[in-house]
This record gives sequence, structure tokens and C-alpha cells, in this order.
Amino acid sequence: MARDGVFLEVFRNRVQAIIDETASVIFRTGYTVFVKETQDFGAVLFTPEGEVFAMPLKVAVALGVGMPCRAVVEAIENWQEGDVVVTNDPYSTKGMVTHLADIYLVKPIFAGGQLLCFVSTFIHFSDVGGKVPGSVTPACYDVYQEGLRLRPIKLVERGQLNQQLLDLILDNCRIPDQNWGDFRAMFAGLNTAERRVHELVDRYGLDAVSKGIGQVLDYAERRSRELIREIPDGTYEAWDYMESDGFSDRPIRIRLRMTVQGDELHLDFTGTDHQVRGAINMPSFNAPGHFMLSPTITRFFHTLDPGLPYNSGLVRPMRQQIPTGNLLNPEAGAACGVRAATMNRVLDVTLATLSQASPDKLPVAGAGQVCIVLLSTLDVKTGVRKVGVVQPITGGSGARPWKDGIDGNDFGGGFLRNIPSETIETEMPILVERYGLRPDSGGVGQYRGGCGNELRIRVFAPETILTARGQERSRFRPWGRLGGFPGSLGIAIVNQDTPGERRIHMIDELLLNSQDTVTFRSQGGGGFGSPLERRSDAVLSDVSAGLVSAEVARDNYGVIVVDGRVDEDATERLRASLRDEARFSVQAFNYGDERAAFEETWGDAAYSALIEAIAAYPVALRWILKQAVMKAVEEKGGERPRAVASDVRELTRALVQTFAGAGES
Repeated sequence: MARDGVFLEVFRNRVQAIIDETASVIFRTGYTVFVKETQDFGAVLFTPEGEVFAMPLKVAVALGVGMPCRAVVEAIENWQEGDVVVTNDPYSTKGMVTHLADIYLVKPIFAGGQLLCFVSTFIHFSDVGGKVPGSVTPACYDVYQEGLRLRPIKLVERGQLNQQLLDLILDNCRIPDQNWGDFRAMFAGLNTAERRVHELVDRYGLDAVSKGIGQVLDYAERRSRELIREIPDGTYEAWDYMESDGFSDRPIRIRLRMTVQGDELHLDFTGTDHQVRGAINMPSFNAPGHFMLSPTITRFFHTLDPGLPYNSGLVRPMRQQIPTGNLLNPEAGAACGVRAATMNRVLDVTLATLSQASPDKLPVAGAGQVCIVLLSTLDVKTGVRKVGVVQPITGGSGARPWKDGIDGNDFGGGFLRNIPSETIETEMPILVERYGLRPDSGGVGQYRGGCGNELRIRVFAPETILTARGQERSRFRPWGRLGGFPGSLGIAIVNQDTPGERRIHMIDELLLNSQDTVTFRSQGGGGFGSPLERRSDAVLSDVSAGLVSAEVARDNYGVIVVDGRVDEDATERLRASLRDEARFSVQAFNYGDERAAFEETWGDAAYSALIEAIAAYPVALRWILKQAVMKAVEEKGGERPRAVASDVRELTRALVQTFAGAGES
């Protein structure tokens, strides 16, 4: 047994090294900024049954645990040595791919004539066709608008490249040369993984490697079950909202009921909105522990046990309940380009449920967004349009129960690196006028939420098109916890401090002219604990660093800073007077005034009744019905409308009759 344990530890480190090297090769050889700077790419090793047994931990996107790969294996009748399959279709891969911009290559690895495992690499391509430069916009209302869609098909067969298929792919994008460069980087990664796995077999033998793959998955499952048993049994509920500017003016709810029982987790997303007529649908196919539904949980486990094998064995104890036609399990054909924004809100909702179970171990909500700013701009020397990423904008992370949040980066999107301003200005005809932290944006608390970011760019070329997919938290704040205040709201400003200044909650597609500026101010994370309990020297340090103004120090922390020093006597008197104010009462969760105002009209019971009522009708009608029912309730209620479950059901029935031509004339 001891010998088996030693081999298992050696083996899991060897396969981890293989996939880390695979990712490093892609990073070093990638062509586009999205790869060589932002690192929006990934790689996994998975079994013939479709379970991921290794994913990168040093570079690349930190997603892969729970990726359902079986459908891709089954899509090809005859896998042969030297084959490489290409796909970017969420629906035929049943959730392995989640939007068209992620192009996957999959290669079988044979040893001794036997199929041992697969290696897969993906890159988020900067353009795959579709209605806008960069291919991704929240306003798309079906997948056909989002670019060329590829079912799993052999791009390479027995070592021979299918040039016609490659030409078809490259002919349907705006930057074929750059995309071909990224394809070559993925091929290099595949070949590296294949070579290293063969070396592993040569050293230990085929039987030992085959058994080792199963053992490393089983070990992760055992540790996962042990960690679940440490969470108190019970049922924990939470919900939060997406902000659907670009295709609707009404929020979209994600609701989770998490049940912990022994060594198993059940995630019930009943009460979440149905799929929408916009691009934030997330095709999970209700796969157990899907890699875009489970990251909060698997990262929590990895934090508790950093030596944990990070593979799909971790999600074996997890099950979900997500009806078909749901935002998180849409029917085929739904637009899904901005599904990462939905994933971020799922992370927040899962964090809220876990925080109820383990209140002293988890952080508060962070910025909750990864906003990818992309430009299509004219090269005035050649007349050719360039397409490129400017920056992934996140924001501050939430405070922890023992420490401040991280400034400028959120846990949910921390695996995406920022792009140096010099690189951006070399690639595109723009000037980065400001890129830094946003003062006073972190939620105040005993431990402060991390500050958000501020980015201002000036464009030089005429008719520049800017898209900013994934903007969120411009209407509902990142929540605070146990007395902490929520973080700030995000905003975008066109031509700030000029007569033509415009403030925009969320950008879909923005046409800019020469000398126009756009400023992005991202959210700060929520605070933890009462701000009146924060050490005055910590507040002074924040004021001195320019992260907190003297006014916020006084009004929200009760700390008087004069001439770079804390007036301790005045601070003690002020804090004593503030303790009785309602805003300093210790709430389990502080969601902010904006959400409280919305829920005065649409409380949990009424919203759930609406979701249930429209579920009886075809998926294509549900989005229309939701908008119509909400509008009718709000118009009927006057200045202070309040939805009631019974009224919602009656309104839904009446509207369906009207739509069918059976209403009153």
C-alpha cells in the first residue's frame, strides 16, 4: 500500500507537469495578445470516458475541473493515431465548449496500439466571424449570429491536415493570419503532451499509467468527500442578478438552493430565469459539477488543501438540478457568447450559499465581472482593419473574514492577466491615458473590499468600433457581509469632462471617432465586518495611499484624519455617535439600496411565481412573457408597485390569451 501511495504521488505530479508544460508551450508560441498577454487559453488531459484528470495550474485559464468531454469522444466513430479534431460548438459537444469564440483541438494519445487518453487545447480566438468584430456581444439573440459553428470534425486525419476545412475556418473570420498563428500554438501544445505521455508510458509501463489515471481521479474524489463532510449538513439558499442592458432593461435572476448531506452536494437552480433572448445563456447541459458551475466549490477545496489533485474527481460528489430551457441549460440555438458573465454571477451565488455554511472561511462578493474591451480600428497606412483586445477589466475582490480584499483583481477572474499599456499602444492606434486603481470603490468594513480599476483610452483612428462584453454590476452592487458595506457600481464614460460626456451602464457596440475617449470604472469588492471596528491606523494607511478619501474615512469609518494623522479623541467620539445609525447595523448580507428597491416590487416569492408560471409555455415565448408581465405589474402598481404571486399567475394567463388572439377586443 505504501508503494502504491508513493507511485500515486509521483504520478499525479508527473501528469500535472505534462499539462503545465503543454500550457506553457501555447503561452510561448501564441500569436494574438489574448494568448501571449491575457492567457485566455487552456489545456486538459482526459480519459476515454471524458473525465479530466489534469489541467494547468501555473498558466492559462483556471477552468477544466468538471469539463464534460464524453460527447466529443463519442462524436468521432473511428479515432486513429495522428488525428486532431476541431470544434467550437456548445450544443454538439454538450457543454464541453460553451461559446463559439473558444476553438478546441482534441488529439487521441495511443500507446501500444491502445487508446490511452486524450489531450485537448483551446484558445479564445479574438475573432471567429459573426455580427461584430471580436464575435461576442450581449445583443446577439441566437447562436447563428455569433460566428462559424463547428461540430467535432477531423482537422487532421492520420497526420494529414485537411486544408479545405482550415481554409473554411479562416475564410470566416476577420483576422485569418493571427488565427492561424494561434492554431499552430495549439498544435505545438498537443504534440508536447503526446510526447510526454509516451515518455511516461516508456518509464512506468502502459498498465501502470492506465491505472494511475483512474487512481488520481479516485483520490481527488475521496478528498472532495472528506471536505464536504466538514461543511455542516443543511440547505442554504441565495440569489443574485444579471444586468441585461443591451437586450433588455430588466434584471435576470440566478437562484441556488444548495443542500449538503454527508459527503454529497446537491445544487438546485430551480427559480433561476429561463433562457433569454440575449447572449448570456450558459450551455451546461446539466452536466454534474460542470466546470462553469462548480469553480467556487472546487477552488474552496483547493484553498483548504493546496496539495489536492485538481481534476474532475472533485466534482463526482456533486449533482445539479437545472431544467432544460433554463438560463444555465438552454435549448440548442440560444446565443451564449457572453456566458462568462453568467458564470461570474453563479460564482457569487454559490459563494453566498457556502458563506452561510462556513461564515469564517470565505470572502465577500468581488467585482463579479470580467469585461473584455476589444477594438476594431482602421490602419490608416494600409486601409486594413485591425481587431484586438485592449484589456480584460475585472475589479476588486471581496474582503476576507481576516484580511482586506485584493485591489484591482477579483478572485473569479484572477487567472486572466492584464495587458501592458505599451503592448496595447503598439498593437492598436490608441493612447492609454490612465490605468490604475479607483479610489473609494471598495466596500467599507472591518476588512475593506478591494478597489476597482479605472482605464481611460483615447482613440486616434476614425470609425473605431469598441465592444465591451461582460460588463456587470452597474445596477446591483457586490454585496457586503456581517456588517460590511457593498462595493461600488461600475460605469463607462464616453468623452469624460467634455460637453459631449455620456455615461453608459453597459456597452454593446460603440462607434468612436478620432480623439474620442472612453473611461471604464470597475467595481470594488464588498466589505466584511463593521467599518467602525476597522483599526484607525489601517484607515490612515488607505488614506495616505489614495485608496480612501478623508471624507469616506470620516463618514463611513468614523476616523478623523487631519494633516496626515488620526485625531484619536475626535475619532472615538465620532464612532460612538455613529454606532446607533441604522446603516451600521450588522446584517448577514448587505446587498445595497438598489437591490432592496427592486425587491420591494419583485420579492423572492413573486419572482419565483413568475418563473414557474411562464414555465408552462414554449421556451421561445417565456422571455417575451417575462418582460410583458413585469411591465404590466409595474404600470398597474403606480409609484410603489409590489408584485403578488397570485396576480402574477393571473397576468401571465391573460397575456397568453391576448397573444393567442383570445383576449378582449
